[in-house]
Amino acid sequence: MEEARNIYGDHIMKNQISLGISGFKVDEVDGFDYWLWPDVATFPSGVSAEQTRQTYGLKFMDMVTDLYRKQNTRTYGLARANNAGGVAMPYALYNDQYAHQDFIAGLANSGFNGVLWEPEVRESDSAEEWLRRMQTSCLSPMAMINAWGSGTKPWSFPEVYEACQEIAYLRMQLLPYLYSSFSRYYFEGIPPFRAMALEDSYNSERKLIKKELDDTDNPYQQALLKENLTQYMMGDNIMVAPMFTGMKEREVILPKGRWFNFYTGSFMGDGEVITVAPPVNQIPLFVRDGGIIPMIPPIRQTSEWKEGTPLTLRVYGNAPAEFILYDDDGKSYDFEKGKYTTKLLKADKGVGQIKDLQNNSSWTYGEIHWEFMTKTNVPIK
Repeated sequence: MEEARNIYGDHIMKNQISLGISGFKVDEVDGFDYWLWPDVATFPSGVSAEQTRQTYGLKFMDMVTDLYRKQNTRTYGLARANNAGGVAMPYALYNDQYAHQDFIAGLANSGFNGVLWEPEVRESDSAEEWLRRMQTSCLSPMAMINAWGSGTKPWSFPEVYEACQEIAYLRMQLLPYLYSSFSRYYFEGIPPFRAMALEDSYNSERKLIKKELDDTDNPYQQALLKENLTQYMMGDNIMVAPMFTGMKEREVILPKGRWFNFYTGSFMGDGEVITVAPPVNQIPLFVRDGGIIPMIPPIRQTSEWKEGTPLTLRVYGNAPAEFILYDDDGKSYDFEKGKYTTKLLKADKGVGQIKDLQNNSSWTYGEIHWEFMTKTNVPIK
């Protein structure tokens, strides 16, 4: 009802948004009658309690987004439940299904309907598990540590503190790549995080990790492995293959086409199953041939990502490379009016070029440096 929406919205604007709150996490809106209201509850609108529970999260997101829009200020947040039309809202979904591999399955599967889904890092039984969860969260739609639930912080396990710091910094370095990937999400509807089955060059019938299949009789676990929900794409050029607790090595399915080690530029394979044994501080990342990854220096907060920020353009492989780099003011909805900048990045045979596509906004970056990770046509072993 409009009257209730106005009362609720005015309260939130006065007591939260006007004081500087920039986003909301909407918890416990996933239909449990003991969290919200029982089936016997009645409402002046005449909508049933069951229906209201199922749409409350969506209505809240819509109301809050509208409040920020009236200020021409962007917001983003988390919601425990969603409904039809929620994909248009600046929110990521999450829940308390907490097994690490389930997180990867959710992250991958959400891309089939365009929804963003966020692994919630809250607690762990060991330093290794905490690091593995951190690595996944930092390479997901919204890097989040839910420390209020357990009190666990990135430094709670001193033996992996530096490794946790490394992955957090890597997330920040990848902001230009992620921001451009999210722009494709807005303009073209292409999910920035998605399952391998959505890749044209991926053979979903390929047999995966026979040893791991033989080691489990859990049908759900077998389904995860057979459908390969243990790796996923982050943007168009980076494939993520998380390590799980206890793993010293893992098998990775490479889609057809040459793939390279993100960290070193080394050739890893072409349309085959490979085994990797990375150091504990590295989550396996692979870049497709001709992939350009724009990166900035490590920063602690996004407020440091400002005009004049140096930009490094990493180029992997030897195929002709293209990438559209997107930029805008980062704060308003003016991009909907065409106030944004896009540049076409191209590289071939060790030479990089930058071409203006649309220049209708401020430009964040300063000095630009090309870094060719693979400098030879001979695969690097």
